[in-house]
Amino acid sequence: MASVNNIVLVHGAWGDASHWRHVIPPLVAKGYNVTAVQNPLTSLADDVERTSKLAAAQGGPTLLVGHSYGGAVISGAGREPNVVGLVYIAAFAPDEGDSLGSIFARREPPSGAAGIRPDKDGFLWLARDTFRAGFGQDLDETEALVMAVTQKPIAARCFEDKAGPAAWRSKPSWYQVSTGDNMIPPETEQWMADRMNTRKTIRLDASHASLASRPAEVVALIDEAAKAL
Repeated sequence: MASVNNIVLVHGAWGDASHWRHVIPPLVAKGYNVTAVQNPLTSLADDVERTSKLAAAQGGPTLLVGHSYGGAVISGAGREPNVVGLVYIAAFAPDEGDSLGSIFARREPPSGAAGIRPDKDGFLWLARDTFRAGFGQDLDETEALVMAVTQKPIAARCFEDKAGPAAWRSKPSWYQVSTGDNMIPPETEQWMADRMNTRKTIRLDASHASLASRPAEVVALIDEAAKAL
């Protein structure tokens, strides 16, 4: 068993902690104390605060794992003293002063961005009819439908909020690149992984929803990170 037994999973935009449903059982079976945060998706600061409190509550050494926007969250919440490592799953990894918008601006918008729909209250949704093609083209129809119907919108301001000091600058990190990602360009993911100088980066032939379509490989990376700390 790894010396790091606590794992906190952090979901991204347009979803909640249930996006980790294929990752949680195998990690628990390996003996880890797994917790999945439910973030409000109302601002980057709000989500960092919620995750930071949950990480601190674990008491002992803790590994944070973030998917998509959750990577921006763990980059902030990872500054908690008991957090000893970070795993990014097709995720944003902003440096201090970055915003998700500024990272997106490095390249042409990915095809999935065309499905983003703002509402009158300042939140962003993904169109149901293009959800599968944009978010998880390698998911089966039922899983993609459930994700689309149960999606949790994210405040538009989350794409404008600037990140604070990045935990990955002082703590070891791992990264999984999705080569078929239609929400974050794979080239951008690789650039972020290279900038972090990760302990290990893996590339999967997967969509943005790799945590659901390739859970075995995602679990293996998390397990390897925990054992390396």
